Amino acid sequence: MDISTAQHALKQYFGYDRFRPMQEDIIQNVLAKQDTVVLMPTGGGKSICYQIPGIISQGVAIVISPLIALMKDQVENLKANGVPAAYLNSTLSYTEMREVEEDLIHERLKLLYISPEKLLTSQFLDFLSRVYISFIAIDEAHCISQWGHDFRQEYTKLISLRQRFPDVSFIALTATADKATRNDIAKQLGMTDPRMFISSFDRPNLSLRVEAGQKRIEKILHFLAERPNQSGIIYCLSRKNTESLATKLRNAGHNALYYHAGMPANERARVQEGFIKDDIPIICATIAFGMGIDKPNVRWVIHYNLPKNMEGYYQEIGRAGRDGLPSDTLLFYTFADVMQLRDMVGESGQSQLQLSKLERIQQYSETRTCRRRILLSYFGESLEKDCGNCDVCRNPPELFDGTVIAQKAMSAVIRAKREMNKSLSAGMLIDILRGSRRIDLIRQGFDQIKTYGAGHDISYDHWQLYLQQMLNLGLIEIAYEHHNTFRVTKAGENVLMGKFPVNFAKLSQFKETPSSKAPTKKVTAKEQLRQDLFETLRVLRKKIADKDSIPPYVVFSDATLKDMTEKMPISVHDMIKVSGVGETKLRKYGNEFIGAIVHYIISKSKEGFKIKGSSLLLTYELYQKGLSIHEIAQERKLRDESILNHLASLYEMGYNIDIFQYVDGEQLEAVAEAIRNVGANQGVKAIFDYFNGELPYRCIYFGMAHFNRTVGV
Repeated sequence: MDISTAQHALKQYFGYDRFRPMQEDIIQNVLAKQDTVVLMPTGGGKSICYQIPGIISQGVAIVISPLIALMKDQVENLKANGVPAAYLNSTLSYTEMREVEEDLIHERLKLLYISPEKLLTSQFLDFLSRVYISFIAIDEAHCISQWGHDFRQEYTKLISLRQRFPDVSFIALTATADKATRNDIAKQLGMTDPRMFISSFDRPNLSLRVEAGQKRIEKILHFLAERPNQSGIIYCLSRKNTESLATKLRNAGHNALYYHAGMPANERARVQEGFIKDDIPIICATIAFGMGIDKPNVRWVIHYNLPKNMEGYYQEIGRAGRDGLPSDTLLFYTFADVMQLRDMVGESGQSQLQLSKLERIQQYSETRTCRRRILLSYFGESLEKDCGNCDVCRNPPELFDGTVIAQKAMSAVIRAKREMNKSLSAGMLIDILRGSRRIDLIRQGFDQIKTYGAGHDISYDHWQLYLQQMLNLGLIEIAYEHHNTFRVTKAGENVLMGKFPVNFAKLSQFKETPSSKAPTKKVTAKEQLRQDLFETLRVLRKKIADKDSIPPYVVFSDATLKDMTEKMPISVHDMIKVSGVGETKLRKYGNEFIGAIVHYIISKSKEGFKIKGSSLLLTYELYQKGLSIHEIAQERKLRDESILNHLASLYEMGYNIDIFQYVDGEQLEAVAEAIRNVGANQGVKAIFDYFNGELPYRCIYFGMAHFNRTVGV
């Protein structure tokens, strides 16, 4: 199938002109019926990778999701965009399930979302064998792997689908999976030579910030005061903290509620619904909250406590800014949190693995190097330069050339592996570099490698901090599947070969937390206009959403509203050019939003603001009052010809202008004939000359407008 079909569907159903990086290649692979593994960050556009192929392929795409909230959310969005989709899970009645099955049998659906528990019953699998399946998509695919941070037992049974439907291709999608997890996903699903698509984990729209945990409430209140009317989540480690924090915020005048697994199911559902519908902007929650909520306009995420690992942290901050707009993250860090988490993970399964992962998030919190580089290096990705959008980059530390120190450490790792076939943990590596006389070290012969004692002049504690910076810079990585030992990355090999220098932060700076206050920007008059219009459109969106009983972002996302404030469309022709406005939503909501924009432009124009299109709209307002061409011209202190030109332009844009007051049908046809002979792009003067000046400009204006409106040039 030609990719242009996919591009047309993208614009028709979702209102986007082009695919994001990698989406097009993934879609082509799915359409070619090849097994596919997709690793793409939250907000990176994973859903489009299977929704578009599902829409344009023959049959129905089966989408397996572990989260009821996510299924409901995705299906609501698809239906709002005009896509026939449904879900099957435990929330449906018997009658509703039968209706979905009838739609499947009669090929009325393009995508079916289903839980693994429902899918894997022998009765439903027998039913599915009567349906033409285009492909099977497994969302949140890290759940299938023992290495995944959210392992689920029921997912391990999905391999039976390969045996049941051997000719159906699979696409597995996840936002958080390291190398071990990615490979395990393909293995657990019995994939045949799958193509792996690993997108950048970078979310440049998210600012990263860590602060000391002292005076948290005071800092949070200051944070919220700078972000009125914004939705956000505050993650807490304990249920008790969620309740007490929500109470304190409400006492300070903020509309905040709490959410945790100990609440009654109906109460949790009420809070979640309130958040999704923008009725409750702030939720204080345990990590149970947010799974499966595809709310794109979460503008910030705060971690009241340190998360257990980088995967969880990345997933949780990923709930902010899914629409691509600038969003903020703030993590509070205290050593008390570290101690509490060490006790918790020490009692869990795979305790050594979980403790190692806890150490990485601790290192992230304590670092004085670019936080985004650390975050990305954890997932095997390197940034060429510092991000400029984290607290460390905004307050950079003093650096020194640490190339030789890094080379000594990496050389020891490589020599131990090459000469002795041994992988080194942090403690053993430091002891080798410092020339330790430990019995087990000498017995194994580590004192014979060339780098033994090469770093004897550096203290043990300082070596720990240097190795931490090397991890953060992506020069080395921890192989969790090999007893948490070090291995040198490609970037590290380049440093070892002298291709690139390494800069370390001076260790004296690790004693204090840098100031993380972002510089304040002065808002221009133009930016203020856009902010005011955004708020106007946001209120209209909420009103429409409440009337239709849907979340506001299902009407339009914040990103789409922002594009409206940039483009200020005053016609249907302009509105379809707004990113995120597809054909179905244009029909449903286009006129209401155009009306709000027109009203806003007119009101601001009367206050003296110069806004594109305002002159046309001021003319139209007077025209609607019944004034003649000459009266409008006098009122606006313009020439009659200018007013005629305005009305012709408004008519062409779809406004209700009675052009037959100014031109008759015979003249319209004459102008149309002239355009066909002279050319549509030759302009008014060329048409005037075609008639040797015998046809008035008035007729030409309206004739050209009528031709463009009806023929669609």
